[in-house]
Amino acid sequence: MTHSKPALRSAGPFPDTGLKLRVLRDRPWSIVLLAIVIVVLASLVAGVRATDYVGRDNDDAMRLVEVRDFLAGQGWFDTMQYRLGLEGGTLMHWSRLVDLPIAGLIAFFGLFLSPQASEAAALFVWPILLIAPVLIGVARACFNIGGRQTMVIGLILIVLSLIGNMRFQPGNIDHHNVQLALIALLMAGLTDPVGRPRGHTLAGIAAGIAIAVGVETTPLVAIAGTVIALRWAWHGERMEGAAKAFGLSIATTVTSAFLVTTPPHLYAMVTCDNLSLGFFAIATSGGLALFLSALTTSVASAKARVLALAASAAAVAVVTLSVAPQCLQNPLASLDPLLKTLWLDRVEEAQSIVQLAQTMPSYLGFGFAAGTLAILTCLVRIWRNDRRELHLVFLALCLPTLAISMLQIRGTTFLNFLSIFPLSLAVSDLRTRAYREPRTIRAELAFAGLMLMSIPSIWGLAAAAVASSTGKEATVMTGTTTSACGTRDAIAPLADEPTGLVAAPSNLGAAILRFTRHRVLAAPYHRNTAGMLAELNIGLAAPDAARELLHRDGVTLLAFCAEDGQTDLIAQRAPGGLYAALGKGIVPDYLAPVAAPGPAALKIFRVSR
Repeated sequence: MTHSKPALRSAGPFPDTGLKLRVLRDRPWSIVLLAIVIVVLASLVAGVRATDYVGRDNDDAMRLVEVRDFLAGQGWFDTMQYRLGLEGGTLMHWSRLVDLPIAGLIAFFGLFLSPQASEAAALFVWPILLIAPVLIGVARACFNIGGRQTMVIGLILIVLSLIGNMRFQPGNIDHHNVQLALIALLMAGLTDPVGRPRGHTLAGIAAGIAIAVGVETTPLVAIAGTVIALRWAWHGERMEGAAKAFGLSIATTVTSAFLVTTPPHLYAMVTCDNLSLGFFAIATSGGLALFLSALTTSVASAKARVLALAASAAAVAVVTLSVAPQCLQNPLASLDPLLKTLWLDRVEEAQSIVQLAQTMPSYLGFGFAAGTLAILTCLVRIWRNDRRELHLVFLALCLPTLAISMLQIRGTTFLNFLSIFPLSLAVSDLRTRAYREPRTIRAELAFAGLMLMSIPSIWGLAAAAVASSTGKEATVMTGTTTSACGTRDAIAPLADEPTGLVAAPSNLGAAILRFTRHRVLAAPYHRNTAGMLAELNIGLAAPDAARELLHRDGVTLLAFCAEDGQTDLIAQRAPGGLYAALGKGIVPDYLAPVAAPGPAALKIFRVSR
């Protein structure tokens, strides 16, 4: 990887005057500490203002339920959610590696706080703890590619991003913030100067843990591994240590995570939504193949290295096709059409860019503009032979992430994050040029303009203004429990009922599990296909037919929320169905209303036999 000249990396355009600039020059990591403090303070303010100590996303409540079960004695290897779905429960795909630190914090605070207060304290602290690795990773990566000035610009961009990012605000305990922290550390290692094993060891460890935490990052991990392998094939002996370090560290980390989190009786099971035999075999074979190739052919000719790399790729392909061919396709491709129509198509993070343009056009600028600009920047600099190898690396990371984001907008989190690196370097170069040409207003405007265009929220505000002026408002999606039906007060009457099985909209499932002892048929998780279909069919069926379905599944309580988007969609789809009838105030004789202390958004009914 080609780096800028040492003189520019160490000094940049900063003049040697002023206390602030001397601190920046002599102690750049004080700027990192300042950035961490700023984001932490912003998160603290958001946490203090919050009305609930659990984040708004269903996954936050569901993670808390999983952690509670673990603390109550459910086994480390037992990730079954026994209160979710039909009889027997639902095997969840989340990693205990995220449950463990949250459970540890709850146990620690439980030594001197009440159970609820200890939960609140743990959920307050955990997202804030993850801010530091994100900022340190970004700072290290930007310093690697462009020195102190690039580091400062990168920190400005990531600080502006995290200040408004709810994933790092108290209460948000889903694994997405952990993943971003790991990708930041991966980038810090990936941008380490050629031939230094230490940084690539960090990258391998971060990549391995990322695979174990959630499969959303596997494309990025695969690309990072491919980039390191190609750079080794190009540079040869200079990259030997880095290639061996990454290959061995990712193989060791994934193996350790697999053994630590997978129960022995499931060693041979292949699932494509978590770390199982499939991703274990692919990642370890790839890592070991890279390690062995670098060990044996680094000093050989370039042709020999290319042949070794091709043989390694073929071996990994054989392993993939032999062990986990099903993991090459979308794990949700086989989802029941009814679930796709009534659930998945309305999950915000699962929207494609085409759907997004119709339902939430204001998000297009925020989600895609900075990433697209980063890709264009890489292409221009590659064409100009301006640190070509470095920008090829960034292009290899950003371009597939853009493609993934166009299929499912959940990828835009990583797209915006990755855009920071090429854009901070470009802004830094323009800043240097503007400093050296103080009389050229064009250079100043270019620097300021690119800096502003590198901030996703600027694009988001502009897109929102355009959408508002054209009258295109966002469609309400599922995935958060912001309606009045999902609050503790709304669910309180349900908690007072004898423990049973509740049929309720999937968007309320996690909240009901959190606030009550009941089982629920549905919560928005793809492994609970049978439970979600059962709830949908109950709502779609005519009242008499719905009674049979309720009895068949053993439902004792029904919770109806007219505000729920999915419930409204069901009522429109089946105007003669149970949910449509309840929406009109027509209550079948087998449903007995449960009294509420006042007007309630959530209507609760006992199911009579």
